Amino acid sequence: MTITFVLLLIVLGAFVGVMAGLLGIGGGLIIVPALLFLFPHIGIGSDIAMQVALATSLSCIILTSGSSALNHLRYGNIDLLAVKWLTPGIVAGGLMGATLADWMPSEYLPKVFGVIVLFLAMQMFLSIRQQTMKPMPGQGSMILSGSLIGMISSLAGIGGGALSVPYLNRHGVEMRKAVGTSSLCGCVIALSGMVGFIWHGFTIQNLPPFSLGYVYLPALLFVSCSSMFTTRIGAKLATELPTSVLKKVFAVFLMFVSVHMLLR
Repeated sequence: MTITFVLLLIVLGAFVGVMAGLLGIGGGLIIVPALLFLFPHIGIGSDIAMQVALATSLSCIILTSGSSALNHLRYGNIDLLAVKWLTPGIVAGGLMGATLADWMPSEYLPKVFGVIVLFLAMQMFLSIRQQTMKPMPGQGSMILSGSLIGMISSLAGIGGGALSVPYLNRHGVEMRKAVGTSSLCGCVIALSGMVGFIWHGFTIQNLPPFSLGYVYLPALLFVSCSSMFTTRIGAKLATELPTSVLKKVFAVFLMFVSVHMLLR
């Protein structure tokens, strides 16, 4: 590990923190591709790189989304009732996603990630337009929706904001509250997914030093040390600025990430 590697992780964390606070995302869509680019330079093999990137991303999201959620809570931007009924499904789905990622052959994971990111980019584009609001569904439907969001998010190493924000907004949750609520849900998704990756990683022999299961602790430390401080910038912007232009920019970024992963 070099000083350059550490500085890149800190810069990555600072950018992720702003985006997490602004759009209610956990940052995994940025962290996973960035770690996959950096890992070969410190000797992490391609046979485990994707699992390590996903697990480490989820671990970072716990702190990033948690910090973002606290800042949004101060601004009154969290719908606690929605969190209550999404959480059981999110926990179960997060564990299922980690299990699928451990079971799936490593060479397929970047393709799966690319397809998921492509879907999320389309979701982001669609969420820009004003949609007809639907009433909030029943408790059973919300638990099922939470499980799907949790499973897809854990499998992709993300906090699920690109799924949960459009879902909540479509069901009548005001945009700022959808972003804040997504931050708290993302923290729960990441926690359940991380537990699954740590559990499955204990049986792997060729993990890099300073790993906890599949979680690479140095990357967790340096990304989180900056992201936790910059989430307040994004949360403040989310309360003051329209996000439509930023959503368009981020959706285009997702398209590039998707194409890159699918062509790996």
